[in-house]
Amino acid sequence: MNIGVVTGASSGMGKEFVLAIDREYDLDELWVIARREERLRELQDSCRTKLRVLAWDLADPANYERFRQLLEEVRPCIRVLVNAAGYGLFGTFEEMGLAEQLGIADVNDKALTAMCLLCLPFMAKGDAIVNLGSNSSWQPVPFLAVYAASKAYVLSFSRALGRELKPRGVHVMCVCPGWIRTEFMDRAVHDDTVKYYDRWYTAKQVIDQAMKDLKKKKKVSILGVPVRRQVRLVKFLPTDVVMDTWCRQQGKE
Repeated sequence: MNIGVVTGASSGMGKEFVLAIDREYDLDELWVIARREERLRELQDSCRTKLRVLAWDLADPANYERFRQLLEEVRPCIRVLVNAAGYGLFGTFEEMGLAEQLGIADVNDKALTAMCLLCLPFMAKGDAIVNLGSNSSWQPVPFLAVYAASKAYVLSFSRALGRELKPRGVHVMCVCPGWIRTEFMDRAVHDDTVKYYDRWYTAKQVIDQAMKDLKKKKKVSILGVPVRRQVRLVKFLPTDVVMDTWCRQQGKE
């Protein structure tokens, strides 16, 4: 059985990845993972591929074992894995809750790592892993400290894993978008600590670019000339200069 697996599939980037994979791949099933079962089931009306709904919270490590057992039972061929589950919180580190901030690392990093490790025994030459990073992956970001650090992990891990898997022919790509209008922002923004946003993109724009880049076997997918320009710039500027610029933009001199 040929399948695709998408985490964070109920909304935003994950939902757009489900729709894109449904268009681009011929699969027997598409396994969609997220907390909101009703949202996942609603996706079936928009997909030609049969969806297997797994209404799991990946912040709970017990669900890694549930997923492992399901894989062992079905023994599928995983053609593509998309790790799109994740969230962030914008604000001052010491003023935000402990559980919420540890949860960012649990979902953005621990769950992503677990999904890759669990899926790899069922992947072969020509298959792909797509991990959702961020424009924040390239630099430390005050007032998004934990989120940005979690996405730096995703980029570094994706690059290293891709190199390890190169002899096997399993391709790994990290998607690093700029600002995107999704439900992510509804959860992340709870005050005006972060108030400067230079340019907005839609989730569909990002995923359309990502699918093109995946076909080209790119290691990193970045949408938009302004975002690419910023990525190049932060590679050469001192870290303090980059953070000072960001803080000035947010009115935090």
